[in-house]
Amino acid sequence: MDRIDGEEGNFEVSVIQHPRYVDMDKCIACGLCAEKCPKKVPDEYDEGLVKRKAVYVQYDQAVPLKYAIDAEHCIYLTKGKCRACEKFCPADAINFNDAAKKIAVNVGAVIVAPGGETYDPGTSDTFEYKKYPNIVTSIEFERILSASGPFGGHLVRPLDKKEPKKIAWVQCVGSRDENHCGNGYCSSVCCTYAVKEAMLAKEHSGGDLDTAIFYIDIRTNGKDFEQYYNRAKDEFNVRFIKSKIISAPLVKETGKHLISYVSESGKRINEEFDMVVLSVGLKATKESAELAQKIGIDLDKYGYAVTHSFEPVCTSKPGIYVCGAFQAPKDIPSSVIDASAAAGMAASKLSKARWSMTKTKDIPKEQDVRGQSPRIGVFVCCCGTNIAGVVDVPAVVEYAKGLPGVVYVEQNMFSCSQDTQDKIAQSIKEQRLNRAVVAACTPKTHEPLFQETLINAGINKYLFEMANIRNQCSWVHKDAPELATQKAMDMVEMAVAKAKLLEPLSDPVFEVKHAALVIGGGVAGMEAAKNLAEQGFHSYLVEKTDSLGGQARHLFQTWRGEPIQKYVSGLIETVSANKNIDIFFNASVKEVEGFVGNFKTTISHNSGQNSGQNSGQTEKTSTLEHGVTIIAAGAAEFESKQYLYGKDPRVLTGLDLQQRLTDNDSGLTRLNSAVFVQCVGSRIPERPYCSKLCCTQSITSALALKTRKPEMDVFVLYRDMRPYGLREDVYRKARVAGVVFIRFNPENEFTVETDDAGLLCVTFTDSVLSHQMRINPDLLVLASAVVPEKENPLAQMYKIPQSADGFFMEAHVKLQPVDCATSGVFICGLAHAPKPVDESITQAHAAAARAATVLAMENIKGEGIISRIDPRFCSGCLGCINVCPYGAISFDSEKKVVEVNPALCKGCGACAAACPSEAPILMGFTNHQLYAQINSALTA
Repeated sequence: MDRIDGEEGNFEVSVIQHPRYVDMDKCIACGLCAEKCPKKVPDEYDEGLVKRKAVYVQYDQAVPLKYAIDAEHCIYLTKGKCRACEKFCPADAINFNDAAKKIAVNVGAVIVAPGGETYDPGTSDTFEYKKYPNIVTSIEFERILSASGPFGGHLVRPLDKKEPKKIAWVQCVGSRDENHCGNGYCSSVCCTYAVKEAMLAKEHSGGDLDTAIFYIDIRTNGKDFEQYYNRAKDEFNVRFIKSKIISAPLVKETGKHLISYVSESGKRINEEFDMVVLSVGLKATKESAELAQKIGIDLDKYGYAVTHSFEPVCTSKPGIYVCGAFQAPKDIPSSVIDASAAAGMAASKLSKARWSMTKTKDIPKEQDVRGQSPRIGVFVCCCGTNIAGVVDVPAVVEYAKGLPGVVYVEQNMFSCSQDTQDKIAQSIKEQRLNRAVVAACTPKTHEPLFQETLINAGINKYLFEMANIRNQCSWVHKDAPELATQKAMDMVEMAVAKAKLLEPLSDPVFEVKHAALVIGGGVAGMEAAKNLAEQGFHSYLVEKTDSLGGQARHLFQTWRGEPIQKYVSGLIETVSANKNIDIFFNASVKEVEGFVGNFKTTISHNSGQNSGQNSGQTEKTSTLEHGVTIIAAGAAEFESKQYLYGKDPRVLTGLDLQQRLTDNDSGLTRLNSAVFVQCVGSRIPERPYCSKLCCTQSITSALALKTRKPEMDVFVLYRDMRPYGLREDVYRKARVAGVVFIRFNPENEFTVETDDAGLLCVTFTDSVLSHQMRINPDLLVLASAVVPEKENPLAQMYKIPQSADGFFMEAHVKLQPVDCATSGVFICGLAHAPKPVDESITQAHAAAARAATVLAMENIKGEGIISRIDPRFCSGCLGCINVCPYGAISFDSEKKVVEVNPALCKGCGACAAACPSEAPILMGFTNHQLYAQINSALTA
């Protein structure tokens, strides 16, 4: 990035494209340049454990694209000698005359996502990380476990390649440390990835590996992360030891590293480990700071982009948005949600320009191959050494040439590279192929890519079959190359046998209703509806109560100190006045039918639309037609039946206290002492999850009490304090202000009662002192769990699953964190998982952005691989209806047979497997095709 000029809606962006020294049009990604390059440099992913060359391959979603030359390490570019890559390149693609180019573009919005980096423990080397090879960072340990890493996935010590018997993880290296590195924040991801690595290490180890994680606080506060932590303790026997470790000296006699700590019983222990893994934190980069200066956005003291809780992806400069690890340290799901939210915010400002710069792709007319004899082309991929390093690819190629129906066979280095895609398309045309088989990696990620190639060659995309000879041959049989080669031959033969019977299929096309239904009128629901309205789409906002705002109506301040009630009232006013939003109060969903792009939802509600007043209004029923659904149904605060709650007015929940702070209750200034109790209703067998927001909310409430009356004694009783990310600063501020944090033992008795004098009496066991303690507070605040509605009827209506805890499940925790399994249905806010206001807003914008990808289209395509019912064999037993997870099959009472809705069918094949009459036909996987594969394998 060179510079950005202009303002929101009209930016001129100047970008410097650095030279690659490789002609992208000529490069065939053969890898000879990297193979012959004599210069080895530390790889950014392997942190010195392995070496890469000065010529290296660049990837996009694990697909090798083209090669580039690292100018910083290239011998010729630094010393004027060598040029080995140029000599061996068969495509004449090396271009040392390449120069930097300046590119200028005009845009309406800018999204900044430069990412971050991990902390270098060598900066302040108390662990002597740079001196001892068996002390590694968590990133390096990931590479050790990786099949493509320095040791082929074998768990060995870097120094002597011996298998370790004991490994220690040290948490908070480069995080929560103002003294050595200046990074006072929590990096949010380290605890969970350490748990993951310890579990993976045990799976990789051939023996009984002893793993220990040394921590300050375990912060597994993401969705399902606490259950993962419990599994590590209970099933994998990972040891968790609460202790701050600052060194791990080498014991010369044993070659191991010594860790000294004090156990929770107060005993000093010296323990030796074969390896020590430093769980390094995240940090902003020097480059991102330079970028921020160029584009004129503010950074905080840690180098992260300054944002606002109510506009969490907006920078200090209007029109410039931020996402990912440049906004704060965060994990992959949060970064993906950020990215969608930033896109949604940008789209809300650019909606008038939608489609104005769109170009229509020219697609060749599809050839009608029906009735033609099969002319099959087989394309076998080397995948670099991923396949060719184990499988004898030339032998597979020769074998394929003799298979019936095969008229052309080709071997490729990387079948997924763009140049090879073009080559395959050209071969299909020249050889007049009408079916194609690609023997490469997994169809899960690459099938759409090759189908696109067939489309570009004028062939129906369903006349394609894939043999996964990477995952199912070379990867799993790497120690038996001959058997792997024979299996690859068998798989290619099976794919050819099926390909001969493939028939062209068509993708059904459906019209899209350009409206959204948003269920839930809390902050998440209102923000989602508002974002969609600003993008030009109509929204129906359905709220079950007589007012908007949800749980946020009781909240006082964000962790940054921003007043929530002012924001909520402003949001309600904005949403209520927006002509693109229809609001229904006292409403509930009664019936749902339809599919993505064409939903019909029946709701009951009071007759006063866009009004929260219920008096004098009658209940009525409305049917809403919409293209997408966003579920923002929220959750509730757990109401404990313990600790005198509901029996003594001095015992409140966290939300109760927030309401009193919002009301500026003068009675709070008359208090002399207050106690907060964490994890009430959370992290217990009935609700094993962490409610995420409680720790930070208790800290901010405690600070609010101290602000009103500094001399008040305020105690927070906790198991693990979990103010993740930049919230760690608030935790530190509370300690400085005099808030006392005491860790209690949840295994011992914890009681709340009144004594003879009528005083509240809180009795617990201090984990540090191992003594029973008692406090007599004037106020007791229970940090209660966030509780969803279990067996929510929306789950059945929209065919979306709930977790065991009752939260709605996303389609994929990392890749689709706001999408549901049912296409066209999205989730956000507390309905998805416990989260604070700023994250609910981010997720709402993300859900709106994802919903807009459907609403922006006039038509939507379905899938050709769906079930069809042969009415001649259907007996009307309804077995297929009972097993269909998507509600795609219905019974025609007049014809006495079942029918499949092609828009709802996902091609899972459950109906075909269940039907005793073989009436359902799964297109693309018919019985004839599957039997052909089986028979070819039996005769191979």
